[in-house]
Parts: sequence; C-alpha cells; structure tokens
Amino acid sequence: MSIKKKLPLIFTILVFLILLMNNSLHFFRSKQQLLDYNESQINMITQEVAFQVENAKKGSLYVEDLIGRELRTASIAIQKSLPAKHEDVTNEQLIHLANELMLSHITLLVKTEDDIVGVKSTDPHEINMGTKGWGYWYDAFEQLLALTPVNVEKGLTLPHYWSGPIEVASSNPDHVDKWGYYYDGSTNYIIDPYYRDNAVLEYEQNFGPGKIMTRFTEELEGILELTVFNPERFGDEKEVVHLNGNSYTRLSAEPIWYGSYNYHNEQIDVGLIKTAAKSGETQSYRTTLDGKDIQKTFVPIQGNHEPFVIGLVYDYGLIQTQLNEELKEHILLSFIFMIFVLIISFIFSRSITKPVEYVVERVNEIAKGDFGKTLKADRKDELGILAKNVNALSISLKTYVENLKKSNEVIEFQALHDPLTNLPNRRYFQEELTKRIEHSKRTGENVTILFIDLDRFKHLNDSLGHTKGDELLKLTANRLKEALVTTKHFITRQGGDEFIILIEKVNKVESKLLAEKIILELNKPFYLNEKKIYLNASCGISIYPEHHTEIENLIASSDMAMYSAKKDGGNKVVMFNDQISTQGKQRPLIETKLRRALEENKISVYYQPKFDTNSGKITGMEALCRWKDDELGWVSPDLFIPIAEETGLIQPLWEQIMVAACSQLSQWNKGRNSPLTLAINFSARQFQEPEQLVRQIRRYLTKYQIAPELFEIEITESTLLNHTHRTISTLHSLKEIGIHISIDDFGTGFSSLSYLKKLPIDCLKIDKSFIQDINPDFSNSEIAETIINLARSLRLHVIAEGVELEHQRDFLQSKNCTLMQGYFFSKPLSAEEFYELIQK
Repeated sequence: MSIKKKLPLIFTILVFLILLMNNSLHFFRSKQQLLDYNESQINMITQEVAFQVENAKKGSLYVEDLIGRELRTASIAIQKSLPAKHEDVTNEQLIHLANELMLSHITLLVKTEDDIVGVKSTDPHEINMGTKGWGYWYDAFEQLLALTPVNVEKGLTLPHYWSGPIEVASSNPDHVDKWGYYYDGSTNYIIDPYYRDNAVLEYEQNFGPGKIMTRFTEELEGILELTVFNPERFGDEKEVVHLNGNSYTRLSAEPIWYGSYNYHNEQIDVGLIKTAAKSGETQSYRTTLDGKDIQKTFVPIQGNHEPFVIGLVYDYGLIQTQLNEELKEHILLSFIFMIFVLIISFIFSRSITKPVEYVVERVNEIAKGDFGKTLKADRKDELGILAKNVNALSISLKTYVENLKKSNEVIEFQALHDPLTNLPNRRYFQEELTKRIEHSKRTGENVTILFIDLDRFKHLNDSLGHTKGDELLKLTANRLKEALVTTKHFITRQGGDEFIILIEKVNKVESKLLAEKIILELNKPFYLNEKKIYLNASCGISIYPEHHTEIENLIASSDMAMYSAKKDGGNKVVMFNDQISTQGKQRPLIETKLRRALEENKISVYYQPKFDTNSGKITGMEALCRWKDDELGWVSPDLFIPIAEETGLIQPLWEQIMVAACSQLSQWNKGRNSPLTLAINFSARQFQEPEQLVRQIRRYLTKYQIAPELFEIEITESTLLNHTHRTISTLHSLKEIGIHISIDDFGTGFSSLSYLKKLPIDCLKIDKSFIQDINPDFSNSEIAETIINLARSLRLHVIAEGVELEHQRDFLQSKNCTLMQGYFFSKPLSAEEFYELIQK
C-alpha cells in the first residue's frame, strides 16, 4: 500500500484510538465523579441523621426527666388529696384527681405477702396486676417501701420517689407510658401517676429524626429509603416479654428505631450491619430489589448513649442513565470529527508524498555506498531536516569506528564494575584475587579477605523502598572507601548487600583491628533526606595461605566466618577457624541424618513445665524437640534447627512435634479440673505460607480435641522482621481462632514498640540471659524489670524463662511476675517423666 493511502488510514486509526481512549477516560472519570458525589451526599445525609438521632435522644432524656419531676409533684398532690389507707380510696376519686392533674392514669400499688400489686386504678388493666416479674422495677418498689433511696441505676431518683424509664406498658402493651412512684411512709400504698402515648412521645414525634429522614427521601433525587437500625437486635429473633398475660417487645429491643425498611434483603443486610457496628467501618453493596438497581450503604455511628447504624438505599440506576447519555453525545461528536480528519489527511498525504519520493531515490544511492552524495535541502520543514540528516550520514559514518572503540571501553568497564556503586564486581574480584595470590606465591606476603554483609538490610530495603535502599548501598560503598583511605585495598560489591575487601601485607591482628574499624564506621548514622539511618554489619575474615590456598575455598571460608558472626548476634568480626570449618563440613552430614531421623520418626519431644508461683501449680508446658543420633549422640537444637529452616525440613519437623505434643496434651487433660496449656515454637519459615499454617493448626486442634485457648504459639522477634505484613495477618487469623501468641526470647532482638501495640500478642517471655544476670542482692535486674513493666503497660502477660536460682525466683515474685520456667523448678522432661510430675 502506498504512503498516499497509508497516511489517511493511519491518521484515521490514530484519531479513532485517541478518541476511544479519551471517551473511555471521560466515561470512567465521570463515573468516579458521580460516585464521589454520591458518597459525599451519603456522608452529608448520614451525618445529619446521626446528629438528629443524637439530639432526639438527648432531648428525650431531658424531657423524660422533666416529666418524671412533674409526676412527683402530681404524686404529692395526690397524697394530700387521698386517705392514708387504700381501702378508703375509690376509683372515682382517682379518676377525678387524674382529670384535675391532667394525668393519663393513677394506680395505687400495695405490698402483699409475696408481691406488689395494683389495688386501685383509673386503668382497669392495672387492677390486680402483679409486679414481681418486672426485674429492677420490683427492686425499686421494695426500696421505696423500705424508705431507702432507689439505687437501680435506671430512671430518675428523688426523695421518696422513683420514676421508671419510658417503656411499653406490661398491663396493656398497646400503650407506651412514663410512670412515677411515690411513697413516704404516710400511706399504706405506693402512688403511681403516669402519662400515656402522645403525652410522653410528643417530643420525639415533633423533634426526632423522622421528619428530616422523610424530607431527604422526598426531596433528594435517588434517595429511596433511610433507616436507623439497632445493630444489637436487627436480624435476631425478637425478644418477647411475657407478663400479666401479655406478650410484647421492649422499646430498647426494637430492631429498627427510626425510618422504614421496605427494601428487604435481611440475609445480606444483617451481616453487614453487625460488621459495620463491630468494625466501625462503612459497609455497602449493589443489588437489584423490586426491579431497581440499588446501592445499600450502612454507616456505623458510635453514639453518646448507644451505637446505631444508619442504612441508606440509593437508586444506582440514576448514575448509569446519566453516564449513558454522556456516552451517546461523545460517540456522535467523535464520528463527525473522524470524517473531518479523514478528509484533511488525504489532502496532507498528497502534499508530502512527492518530496518523499525524491528523498527515497537519493537514500538508495547512499545505501549503495555513495556516502558523499547529498540532497538539496531548500525546504524548512521536517523533509528539509530529513535531507540535512541524510547529508550528515556520510560524515557520521566516518566517526562511527571511533565511537565504536569508545563504546567498547564503556562496555568493558560495565562488565567489570557494579552499575550501582561503580565498585569492581564479582568477575573483576576473581581476576584481582588470582593476580594477588600469584604475587603472594612469589613474595610470601599474606592476602586477607574481609567479607562484609549488612545486618537486617532486607528489612530496611522493604521499609524504606528499593530506591532509598540503593542510595544506602552507595553511601555504604563511599563509607568503606573513606574507612580504608590510608590502607592499600581493593573493594568489590559481590551483589545485594555483600562487599568483599582485599588487603595485602597485614597480619591476623592488624586485619581484625582494621575490620573492627570498618564495622564501627558503618555503625555511624547515614543521612537520607535529612533522616538518620543506622546500619550494622557482620564481617568474616580469611587469610591466604593460612586458611586456604584455593580461591573458592578462601572466599567460602570468609563467607562462613561472616555467617558465624551473624549467628552470634551480628555487628561483629569473626576470624575463620577450625571450629567454623568443622561446622561447615559437618553440616551435610547433619542434614542427611536429620532427613533420615524425620523419615524414621526419631525426633523426641520433651516438656518443660510452666509454674505459677502464687498457686505453686503447673499451668502448662513448652514442647521442645530433642534428637539423639546413633553416631552423633545428642545433637543440639541450636545446630540442627537452623539447618532444618534453611533446607525446608522445618515443616515435617514441626508436624512431628505437633502430633506428639497435641496427642499428649489431650491425654493429660482428660479429667483435669484445671487443664494444662501447650506452647510450641514456630519458625519464621512457616509464616511464608500463612493460609496453609492456619489450616494445619486448626486441623491438629480439631483432631486432638484441644480448645484453642489452651494452645500457645511462640515466635521470636526476628520472625516479626521478616514478611511483616504477611506475618501480622497470620497472627490476627490465629488470634481470631482463640490461640494465644507469645514473643520468645524477648529483649534480644529488634522489636519496635509500635509493632508490639499493633500485634495481637498475649505474652512476653523474658530471655533467660536477663534472668541469669540478676545478682542475689537484686542488682543488675534493670532489663528484666523494664520488660515486666513494659508488658504490664501494654496489658500483656509476662513469663520468665531460665529461672535457675532461688534469688531469681524471689526477685520475679517481688515484681509480680509469677509465671516461670527453668531448672529451679524442673528441667525439660520426657513424656513419662512429665506425667509422673503432674501426678504428684
């Protein structure tokens, strides 16, 4: 197809795509604006309704107290107008007094042998009416008759008088009354005047939220219905009271307080209303009811008196109708514009194709090798610029070889250097190390490798963002250069947050001092956008030829020494030694034997009791895994647990511990009045698959019939620093089940107080190192006491582990830390030994 035809087609398609994107963008923008407007309108309405509801409730309570005081005044007037004995009073006298005092009714209540009953009343339903089943009302009557102030904490209490809250009349549930009760000992009856129906409900009818709710639904387009729900009762079976032969629902138990509920969808609405009330967050959904496309929104209000939920039904179809109208207009305008573009593009294509043909002819000649060929460049438009550029092509080709040479130099530099820090990279390091070792063979000089890895850099990188993390790595590289400015060195970045430094002509002591100096320099604060960032680093040292003569082994030795520094807490320097070498060689053997032990189910579970020193009883135990190999003997958990985590064996190891420990707990708790609890340590590795972890725990607890509150998971502070959001979400899921969560070895890691406030944890376990530091005179106990106070301020339980001496127990008891475990009470026991202990 020729350019003459292609240009109009391309322009037309391009314009079509632009218009399509513009119309789509406009459609979604308009939709969002309408939704935002709808949301703001809903917020305005719900705020106004909530304000009216709160005002109505406040006003109703105020008016209710005024009515109560009026009824007391009426009671005194009644007392002065009637005989002191109810036998001498007639119903006609009561009717006359009720009319005179503008009361709805008057009832006289008398104490019988086992009840307080109505004996005289202007309301026939009140005569012979018993009150014993009225709850706190009956308590109030007895306190009045005893001439003591009423203290039922409901209604209004005045001298010799109590006024109950507005409520449905149990003698005649068709009415709502406000009662007063007066007794000063001068009569043998309680005087009970009361107002009925409109007399007590007039305030709320006139000043309640009903009118404004009606106005919103009538005047605002799209608002179909407004409802004020009682979240405690909506959707539940009605609470029906049966008294005096009548059945009715109390006002406070009504599921809907104001408004109507015509758009019924209880199956969904009940859950969303309760969720909104519980979480404090607005809930909404779209559906079709009664042939209308509607949106239901439920807004929780934490009222001053009682919480409630405002429900709003919006006609969502109005939004779609308005969007459809706008879309039609844009499509019509787009069609007209495309026709115009098509015509213009045909005219334009003809004006450009002719000079293009000329350019094509000349370019073909240059392509054949005639680089000196030039074009006439009289035009001042883009074609003229194109002609000039073609003319410059021959000159550009002349300089191409020179530029290619420079490019090769750049490529070579990039191949040997890290693009982020411009330090030599791994490949350059290998070449340089080979040269220096060859030189060392001739001169006998040492070659020292410092392998440096930043501690917790992944956590910093995740929290600061990768851009800031890269800036931090650049600053680290510069800091390393500054620290070695007086030493002959060769710094490389191996990748990630790892750096290797080559140093010559230094001995063991000098190399370690130099490494410690570097670590101290890296401990100084870094500044990113005026924000202080602190780093720690671990360093491993290996020396040629003392430690190894082969390059790969020499690097591996410094790497192993660095990991040894990390395992020892980090932020330190470790020189490679035989022990590290032995551990490195022993690791494959331990891994192989651990796999076999798991396959043959040879992992044992021991139990260390937890004691409550107040009661002197065992409250539970911590499950600990133990492994005795036929060849290696007892293998320390500190040795095989890290291997299990790194190789993925931690999951089958954990499953064997869960099966054994849960089975034992289920057996030991049979018939116990105070069931034991079980604590099991969890690895950070297990939180990488949170959903599977929660399912497995549920399965084990169900299988062995263990109540969730008897099960406790223990995690270390380092677990919180990895997979933070995923870990916190998993802990919340476990907490919802009812499982308890403890932070083990607390105080030895890097926990943030903000984490402790957000996490759903129940208990802090004080690390044994802080307990064992406590002296007999209770000195050197500041850290332990601080953790106890911290736990108390955060309303957490606290347990001390590693209690081995009597004075340690006495100190903890003096600080009200009564949950302990340690050799002072008992060493970890086998299942048989633990059973014998709890039997005693």
